[in-house]
Amino acid sequence: MNLRSGSRLAAIALAVVLLAGCNLASRLANLGGSPEMTPVQNPTTAPDYRPVTMPMPVSLPSSHQTNSLWRPRARAFFKDQRASKVGDILTVVVNIADSGAISNTTARSRAMGEAAAATAFLGYESSANSFLPEAVNPGNLVNMDNTSSSNGAGTITRNETITMRVAAVVTQVLPNGNLAISGRQEVRVNFEVREMLIAGVIRPEDIAATNTITSDKIAEARVSYGGRGQITDVQQPRYVHQLYDILFPF
Repeated sequence: MNLRSGSRLAAIALAVVLLAGCNLASRLANLGGSPEMTPVQNPTTAPDYRPVTMPMPVSLPSSHQTNSLWRPRARAFFKDQRASKVGDILTVVVNIADSGAISNTTARSRAMGEAAAATAFLGYESSANSFLPEAVNPGNLVNMDNTSSSNGAGTITRNETITMRVAAVVTQVLPNGNLAISGRQEVRVNFEVREMLIAGVIRPEDIAATNTITSDKIAEARVSYGGRGQITDVQQPRYVHQLYDILFPF
């Protein structure tokens, strides 16, 4: 093992120890009580927040018609009560019902045989037993057989269903009028916190009159549903076990 590999393993081990220490401190802080919920905060101040950048059309100059109540390029004649500005709230209806099944079977076999005879080898074929363990039959000097076979089968079955309603906040208004949204919902039941995260880009035209939008109309959608607490801790393997699974090559 060279110095670079040793340093890399040492760094990985240190990271595992620090991560385990942080998790231990968090679990000890909640000993005998419920896990703490995340405080409500501005999503744009989160450490992992990144402003959305998308390809934009060419901007057109605004124009106003004299003595006209119609606004150029307006989406409606009257004031629209749906979300349209930074800070506005809309409801995202998450209804995901995905399923998939894949089955593959592969079989392969091969058989090969080779035979060669040397009835004469410069007149020395009868003297071959002087340097070989047994007398050699020149008529059956080389005989090779090779047989190989392989079988493979794989099956993947996936079934996912998520049905929820999450309130999201408009965090950006892009130059072409599309809206970047971000929503987070946490529900604590006994000693387990279930959290739902959703983010993406939507068109104002896709927002229904009830100020709701379905998840299938969100571009670059990011939907996360999970939990943390005592049940999740039991279901997760320990960090050393996870590290072993990553490093063990067999």
